[in-house]
Amino acid sequence: MRVLIADDSSVIVQRLTDLVEGVPGVRVVAQASDVPRAIDCILEVKPDAVILDLQMPGGSGLDVLRIVRLRQPAIRVLVCTNYAYDQYREECINAGAYSFLDKSSDFEKIPEILRALAKEQTKPAPIKE
Repeated sequence: MRVLIADDSSVIVQRLTDLVEGVPGVRVVAQASDVPRAIDCILEVKPDAVILDLQMPGGSGLDVLRIVRLRQPAIRVLVCTNYAYDQYREECINAGAYSFLDKSSDFEKIPEILRALAKEQTKPAPIKE
């Protein structure tokens, strides 16, 4: 499974990369540190999943999420933010986020979520009769 990380903190990107690379069958294929680059990378690279921060230069991660849903609806978006307020959670889930994580308390859930997504991705398609 191919993952794109969109976050403006190099420390967070490195930590996320270490977490992602620790999951068998999952690898980081691109990184973006601002909203315009995140959108461009997602549309160009077409990752299977995106780990997305809400607060980045050039706009909001919510803008990225909405564009992804319109242009690449199969991509799973994991919003990972320091702004884990209920209003943002609700807005992101309603906009199509696969999950909404608080960086301060949910960071370690990312490998588990990615393992589940990778497993889901490798399931054979049902046979149509």
